Amino acid sequence: MIRSISVMPGFDLWPGLLDSEAQGDLARLALAAFAIAPPARYETAHGKAMSVAMSSFGPLGWTSDRAGYRYADRHPATGRPWPAMPQALLDLWTALGDPQTPPDSALINLYRGDARMGLHQDRDEADPRFPVLSISLGDTAVFRIGGTARRDPTRSLKLSSGDVCRLSGPSRLAFHGVDRILPGSSGLIPGGGRINITLRRAAGV
Repeated sequence: MIRSISVMPGFDLWPGLLDSEAQGDLARLALAAFAIAPPARYETAHGKAMSVAMSSFGPLGWTSDRAGYRYADRHPATGRPWPAMPQALLDLWTALGDPQTPPDSALINLYRGDARMGLHQDRDEADPRFPVLSISLGDTAVFRIGGTARRDPTRSLKLSSGDVCRLSGPSRLAFHGVDRILPGSSGLIPGGGRINITLRRAAGV
């Protein structure tokens, strides 16, 4: 396995961990999931529309509206269960996440055009002792990460297709986001753009 780079305590990066075949397989699975659970542009709790379109794999999917952020076992529009978690994601979690407790949610983010993700913490999960594992597919993202306080200094790095990173330990609740994607930096996603899949254990043990 490709060795990880410790960007900061608790934030580890495996550059190019997924080869072109694995990237293509996951991209096709994500696009197939969109046909079952159409990606939505959710609202924040303050009523602001998000620019990133989202869907999910697994028993639980992350949703958001003016009532707040939460995990749900059904797609909010179709009322149907989310698509099953692909084995490739389960295997990746076993290797880099937690080998004892499987993930129960994989959030699929679709970035196109000027879509971005503002600085935020992943804190809707029941137990932050479990890591968050993030997989980049398609166009390169300019990713920014700081500390556990919003005003902490931040640093930026580029995440390319096939990169995998992990937030755990002292960085599990670090503020992070995507400032922009670099259009045309990859031809993986039909029509361009970036797919980011984040594996989580949402319900705790």
